[in-house]
This record gives sequence, structure tokens and C-alpha cells, in this order.
Amino acid sequence: MLEQLRKTQQKLGAIFSENDQYPVTFGNDPDILNQINTKTFLVDRSHWGLIKVSGNDKIRYLHNQSTNDFNNLNVGEGWETVFVTSTARTIDLANVYLTEDSILLLVSPNRRKYLMEWLDRFIFPMDKVTLTDLSGEYAIFTLLGEESDQIIKKLGFNNIINKPEYGHQIFNFENQEIRVIVGSGLKIKGYTFILPVEIAEIFWLKLTEMNVINMGENGWKTLTILQGRPTPDHELTEDFNPLEAGLWHTISFNKGCYIGQETIARLNTYKGVKQRLWGIKLNRLISEGSIITLNDEKIGQLTSITETPEGIFGLAYIRTKAGGEGLKVKVENAEGEIISVPYLTHEYNEGK
Repeated sequence: MLEQLRKTQQKLGAIFSENDQYPVTFGNDPDILNQINTKTFLVDRSHWGLIKVSGNDKIRYLHNQSTNDFNNLNVGEGWETVFVTSTARTIDLANVYLTEDSILLLVSPNRRKYLMEWLDRFIFPMDKVTLTDLSGEYAIFTLLGEESDQIIKKLGFNNIINKPEYGHQIFNFENQEIRVIVGSGLKIKGYTFILPVEIAEIFWLKLTEMNVINMGENGWKTLTILQGRPTPDHELTEDFNPLEAGLWHTISFNKGCYIGQETIARLNTYKGVKQRLWGIKLNRLISEGSIITLNDEKIGQLTSITETPEGIFGLAYIRTKAGGEGLKVKVENAEGEIISVPYLTHEYNEGK
């Protein structure tokens, strides 16, 4: 259903992934970081998973399955939550949006199928809960940059401006409904759109006509690393829990029982977080997975890395006792400095 959008994106310079799922680049990757504070960018996230949870027990059900407090969520609001194993190992970081009749989960591309199967295992016969995989039926675009509000005004979506982060509202475009969400998924000003695939090409063109710059997956991944948003198979694996991953802002410590709750509560109560995720600046390009040392002793591991015009940056887990921001380390044959990044939190913050 996205074939026409892909053809249009190709005319705009897109080079696609092997299976044509998403644009990898529009040939402007080096310019993105230089312009992110002055220009507005548009990235296609339609390959992400979109799961609909409906039924009378939807709030209670999801409240018991992840880290945030769904009982305090109102229609038109949203937030982030983490799905974890029974031992509190991370599965995925998801965005949550409560609508009039359902809850929408925006999940990582490589976790959609797993989460559908995982969530289904915990639905019992008496539960009034239905899971629907909407992936492929809707396009998902993210607009990001300081001028995002001006674009929203030109689209006539003024009522969403100044709403809290993750707040969302339905607007009409080409006689179809578009859900407009406050936030880019990063700590960069922006909005996210969930819209029927039938109008995806028209809406994309409408935005590009407003001097919005197309961004591919390469640019998005670079921003993700610089911002510090952890991703599955890198920072979110069964080796780490959400406290270590810097996702304290997604956790409620007062909500009661949920899968993995006992482990997370114990780690918080007894100060048991043995490693933390940080940004790292490096003086040369090295491989993901490289060991980080201090005085020849292993203190961590590099999980992601990207090369930018301003240098080489990455994300890394560092042993808590070794230190944090400002720490000078060795990473294989490179030198590194631990830095803070906007997305991560390392202390308690109830709910939203």
C-alpha cells in the first residue's frame, strides 16, 4: 500500500533498505546535524510496529504488563513504557497513546512480531482484551526541528500546539483522519503523525512543499545515538534492565505488581544498579561491542557508535562505581570521554 509513497520518495533522492521497507538516506546525511537546530526534517517511520489494544480490560491488562502506570492515563494522553521479562530484562521501549476506544503502542521495528506473541501469551480467557497488528495499514511520519510549530500551523492543526508531550488529537486531511502526536520520540521538538496509507504520499508531498527536509534512517539513527535513546539489540537486550538503560522516567515505583516489578523495586530499594548507560565521545572509529577499560580494568561496553562532522559518538554501559560524566576511558585502541545525553535519566521520577 505504500508503493506510491516509495516511488515519490525515490524521485526525491531516497535510497531504500534491501527489502524497500524504508528510506535509508536521501543523500543529505552530513548536512542533518549542521541544520537540525535551524531546519525542519521529516522521517518515515512506517516500518515501526503499531499495535492496537482494545476491549474493556485494556488499561488493566497493559498496566500489569509494563513499567508505567496506565491507571493514571487519560484519553488524549500518552507516555513511554518498557516491556520487560519476569527478571526485568528489557524487551522494548514503547510509546503509548490512549484513544477513545483503544490503546495504541508504537514499538520498535524489530520487536513488533515478538511483542504481539509475547502480549498474547498473557491474555487469559476471562480477559476482555483484543490485540490487533495495525502495522502496514498506517503510515508513521515524524517531523522534527525548531520550526515544527510553524509547519503544524500551516497544516491547520493549531489545537495540538502547546499540548503536553505525547498528547494527541485527530485532525482531518483529505477527508481522512490523521492522529497528530506531540513529540518526535527524541528530545528534539517535533510531532509524529499516524495516518492511513492511502494518503501517505499526498501528506508527504504536502510537507516537502513546506520546505521540510527529508531524512532517512541513517540520519534518524545518528540522532538516536546522540540523544541517547536506547534501541533493541543494542542497549535493550536481556543483558540489561530499564534502570541500567537510563529509562527511570518510564517507570512507576508506586503502581503495584507487573511483570518484572519485584526485580526493579529491589534494584531501586537496595541501590543495586551496577551499570548505567551513558553517551561517549571517541577519538577514533571502533567497533560496537568493544570493551571499555579504566586503568586496564574492564568497566563497560560500547553498544552503539556513529560518525558525525563533529566527531565520533556512541552509547556505552559503564560500571556505576567507575564513575559517570567526565570519566576518561580506553575503548580498545581509542580514547573516550563519558558524556551526558538528553534522553537518559538516572534517578527516580514517578510516572510521566
